[in-house]
Amino acid sequence: MSKKIFSALQYIIFLGGGLLLVWWQLHSMTDQEKIDFKYAIAHTNYVMVIPVVLMSLASHFSRSMRWKLLLEPLGYNPMLKNLFAVTMAGYLANSAVPRLGEVLKCTLLSKYEKLKVDNLIGSILIERTFDLITYAFFIVITVLIQVNVMSNFLQIKLAEMTGKTGIPIWVKGFIALGLIAIFVFILKTIAQRFPSNTFVSRVNNFMLGIAKGFTAIKNLKNRKAFLLHTLFIWSMYLLQIYIGFKAMEGTANLGIKAACSVLTMSTIAMILTPGGLGVFPLLVMQTLVVYAVPEPAGKAFGFLIWGVSTGLIIVSGLISLLVLPYMNNKNIDNALL
Repeated sequence: MSKKIFSALQYIIFLGGGLLLVWWQLHSMTDQEKIDFKYAIAHTNYVMVIPVVLMSLASHFSRSMRWKLLLEPLGYNPMLKNLFAVTMAGYLANSAVPRLGEVLKCTLLSKYEKLKVDNLIGSILIERTFDLITYAFFIVITVLIQVNVMSNFLQIKLAEMTGKTGIPIWVKGFIALGLIAIFVFILKTIAQRFPSNTFVSRVNNFMLGIAKGFTAIKNLKNRKAFLLHTLFIWSMYLLQIYIGFKAMEGTANLGIKAACSVLTMSTIAMILTPGGLGVFPLLVMQTLVVYAVPEPAGKAFGFLIWGVSTGLIIVSGLISLLVLPYMNNKNIDNALL
């Protein structure tokens, strides 16, 4: 098989996987979920959906700009159009397999910008750590502004997340950190005892590259811009839900406090399952019940927001994969070599 045919097949398989993901997202719904989804589509004020889509795109673009700020201390200056494209492609991959998107983002950016993957992974870990801190801060604010409404609800949900073992989440967190520490210690010991081994050398260089990526936050030139982008991203997340409320009769009377609660719980859904599939509408429905929204209306709203977000990611992710080679003035063959 010639190199050109093999490269073309690689590209077709990659796009085919994206199209398969579209089918999988829709086919995985139960019959009742499909009915709820159709209900949301049929009874939606689409004029109010337009700003939701625009705010979603704005948050993704801002995330790309924030990533660019993290890469500057490493001596990297990738094109913003490439950062945005690989970000959307990463979201597409994450909607199928959690955390696969981070690997894909780094791989694609490394290919088109000729950057080191390990350093890019370090910058991604910084992003995720900072977002986790921001999310924790947001949960605290959500509870404080409506203590009576949310405190008991969050306690119940967090208790459910401890599972049948009855082990509190904070204990599980410490256990996870302890296991990571042990794993790192073992890697360091092996690296010290077998420094000349080829595999050990590669792993060691990879870990050093990630560590270098983490130093980016220390040497960040424009921390104010980084923080402003973070604030903007989470503000867009919140406003998408608040404006989305106005698109349906059952949720039109809800305010910013309810939007804070929905964002808190829907983020958990996105963490638990790929793209929040199945869990997102359920948690949104259960959250809105606290605000006296009937379950059918709450579930329909959950499917509306999930459908808009997922549809945007699928479309923009597939487009990004298609245009990346051409944006970089390369044909498909060269892009896949």
